[in-house]
Amino acid sequence: MTVQHDVKDLDLATGGRYRIQWAENEMPVLRAIMERFEKEKPLKGMRVSMCMHVTTETANLVRTLQAGGADIVLCASNPLSTQDDVAAALVSHYEVPVYAIKGEDNATYYDHIKAALDHQGNLIMDDGADLVSTIHKDRRELIEHIVGGTEETTTGVVRLRAMAQDGALTFPMLSINDSNTKHMFDNRYGTGQSTLDGVIRATNILLAGRTLVVAGYGWCSRGIAQRAQGLGANVIVTEIDPLRALEAVMDGFRVMSMEEAARIGDIFITATGNINVLDDRHFPKMKHGAIVANSGHFNVEINLSQLRQMSKGEPRLVRPFVEEYIVNGRAIYVLGEGRLINLAAAEGHPAAVMDMSFANQALGAEYMVKFGKELAPNVYNVPEDIDREIARLKLETMGVQIDKLTNEQQHYMTQWQEGT
Repeated sequence: MTVQHDVKDLDLATGGRYRIQWAENEMPVLRAIMERFEKEKPLKGMRVSMCMHVTTETANLVRTLQAGGADIVLCASNPLSTQDDVAAALVSHYEVPVYAIKGEDNATYYDHIKAALDHQGNLIMDDGADLVSTIHKDRRELIEHIVGGTEETTTGVVRLRAMAQDGALTFPMLSINDSNTKHMFDNRYGTGQSTLDGVIRATNILLAGRTLVVAGYGWCSRGIAQRAQGLGANVIVTEIDPLRALEAVMDGFRVMSMEEAARIGDIFITATGNINVLDDRHFPKMKHGAIVANSGHFNVEINLSQLRQMSKGEPRLVRPFVEEYIVNGRAIYVLGEGRLINLAAAEGHPAAVMDMSFANQALGAEYMVKFGKELAPNVYNVPEDIDREIARLKLETMGVQIDKLTNEQQHYMTQWQEGT
């Protein structure tokens, strides 16, 4: 009997299963955790409401949590990020209730959020904090049964910290994003590669010789800038933080305001987590043929409502995921409706990178089940011993060996008498 679901087409399930298995080959750390979870069942009896990008990598995280005994309902964390074949495979082959359809409208998106919350999860696994914020706004009756939760991405952590600061957060949340084995690798190497993959798949343009403007210089933007430079683009960085701006300069990039960059950029990519990074004051200055994309979690970084008002007529779909707006007689091309371009037009991060991120999620879930009831409502970092264990496991799977301190070296690090 098929579990409850709302997916595009269950006939896609076989292909989705093959792709899930392909991704598993690139996720040895998560596989090792899955094998332990299968024996120990650390999540037995836990109901999990889960809101994440429905991809092959997420499917392997779901399988790991299932192996640990969790009862899961999954919905999408972005209307354009779902891989429909994966959603179908999770329903048909792994008996996971999934509510996700690529291209779903806003009303359907929130109906799916509601379906995940109707599961009455004891553990909340979020990506962007839409589950957590909806619980606190509309479903407060669920709070008393929640042990805690985990949050995957920068944008979600920003929202959760704002809730905590306001005294609104009512249960503890683990910031997966702030673990070193997540943001240093997933955000930099994963976002760097997958964002440009999405831009190239959507447009089929050559990056070499183009002027590419990256908004922000956090871990995600840093990865995008570095990969774009490697492909021959002339990279400009815009920033609001003087330390990050200085770092971008020292890394060899031109740094300027977005108003100045708007005049000379060929391609613009936002990845700041903030609103209206590209705004009405920027669009009229852009060249004919400028390409605009977003790699931040929500579709708020490009002010599309203003762009639509300024544009002559309705936007024209000129390629899949490419809409043409006409401003002052010049064409501006917006990719993927301003949503996460790496998942809207491509397949998201490589599985080898998500192996570490989702190892953090799996072990974070185990940690929260053990200790959530002892924690006050706040946002917590992943414990350092978990972070280091994931790094150790990853190196081991890569066949990389590192040194260990000798007894003499350990002693030296604990005393102060010896000097010059």
